[in-house]
Amino acid sequence: MTIQEGMIQVPGGKVWYQLHGSENKGTPVIVLHGGPGSSSYSLQGLSVLSDECPVILYDQLGCGRSERPKNDSLWQLDRFVEEVHALKEALGFETIDLLGHSWGTTLAAAYYLKYPQGVRKIIFSSSCLSAPRWAADQKENIKKLSPEIQGVLQKGEETGETDTAEYKEATEEFNRHFVCRLDPKPAFLEKGKEYKNPEIYQLMWGPSEFYVTGNLKEMDFTERLKEIQVPVLYLCGRHDEATPESTAYFSEQTPNSTFHVFENSAHMAYIEEPEEYEAVVREFLNRN
Repeated sequence: MTIQEGMIQVPGGKVWYQLHGSENKGTPVIVLHGGPGSSSYSLQGLSVLSDECPVILYDQLGCGRSERPKNDSLWQLDRFVEEVHALKEALGFETIDLLGHSWGTTLAAAYYLKYPQGVRKIIFSSSCLSAPRWAADQKENIKKLSPEIQGVLQKGEETGETDTAEYKEATEEFNRHFVCRLDPKPAFLEKGKEYKNPEIYQLMWGPSEFYVTGNLKEMDFTERLKEIQVPVLYLCGRHDEATPESTAYFSEQTPNSTFHVFENSAHMAYIEEPEEYEAVVREFLNRN
């Protein structure tokens, strides 16, 4: 299996990418990782799809193995859209499939709505397509935690003290329920933390998954999903912070879409149920 790796100039700096598989076989899949400010590190297992089509993993500007310019004006959704376009053009792809995970689905939707030509299919994996709806869903999820944890999280939001040890531990408890339910977590996920840029996350999203204060606070693509004219696959875990109810709703708004729930997963089905995830994605990509 061939692997091509390098840096590509995008608006604001250079991003690191890795292309798995032959460019001469199948429609290339560009993987858009979560965050904002995370990396493609946890998604590397998706390179398994490269026996049938090229798979492009890349770290968005400011995180992972990409450059980290000190310029807060760069951390805007519109610039990230241009980043994806610059990557596609530099790699010489006429037609692509997009696989976005979490914030990567925000980016995939925004990209398609600006550059629909050349996009063949989209996978929205654990969708974040409406920040207000996401925030409302997390309020409901938090009610499923113990009264003690709920109290700590509520106090942190009310006082703005979200960097205390107590708040961080309560956040971890939320993550154990709604982000990744594997216990113990795979060791390699710990290494992935070093690739994150918490400043971008804080600026664009907020102090935690469920407390949205950043520049994406008003982001909402719900009314525009009907404009997506290509086949779409929605994925989520049964216990996902991207809830099955909201995912089903987004799918209902999208003309040519299908929807699959991973029964034993939270937000990281590609790690929690990798075999089923791979099978469902393959079937969709190969579907005529």
